[in-house]
Amino acid sequence: MNLIDAFAFFTKWFLMLLCWSCCESGESELQYVTCGSLVKLLNTRHNVRLHSHDVKYGSGSGQQSVTGVDSADDANSYWRIRGKPSSPCQRGAAIECGQAIRITHMKTGRNLHTHHFSSPLSNNQEVSAFGEDGEGDDLDVWVVQCDGARWERGETVRFKHMGTGVFLSVTGEQYGHPIRGQREVHGAGQASQHNWWRAMEGVFILPSQEPLQHDEL
Repeated sequence: MNLIDAFAFFTKWFLMLLCWSCCESGESELQYVTCGSLVKLLNTRHNVRLHSHDVKYGSGSGQQSVTGVDSADDANSYWRIRGKPSSPCQRGAAIECGQAIRITHMKTGRNLHTHHFSSPLSNNQEVSAFGEDGEGDDLDVWVVQCDGARWERGETVRFKHMGTGVFLSVTGEQYGHPIRGQREVHGAGQASQHNWWRAMEGVFILPSQEPLQHDEL
């Protein structure tokens, strides 16, 4: 092997090693749900995505309703992951298991919220969307419950409400007009298979980088 061939050989292996190192680093960053990410949340027991729209409850609080929908491509099912008001999270930082967050509806700017009103169909605790331009109150805060140190993309997690202790849940009750077929989302007092959620389609934010697009968004 002459000098030129040897140089080309070692250059090739150096570039392969550098590419592998970058890929490993990227995979590490991309495996978590991060602060600022815009995602759809799938209830894995009932195969519906967390959804809201500018339709108010006709009973209870009268606030904006939150439901579950079968469709994977409804634009009203995008939610932004944010820190709580007193301790905002750093954009692109991985969300930790046990971290308190807000979940803000993209289209209307209202936060996922629950309080001591009865839900319309199951008589559990009502879940609504509340606030204006992403600002609401202390009842907008949820704690991410997962198994490891951080919320991994693809794993199932629970959201436990900090103020009242209920779990974000779906148990199958369906609405009629004007939101026929959509499922009731409510707060349940016990952890169960009905309150497992997974981050699905969306835009996942990396630290100090442009958003990573995922699926159809």
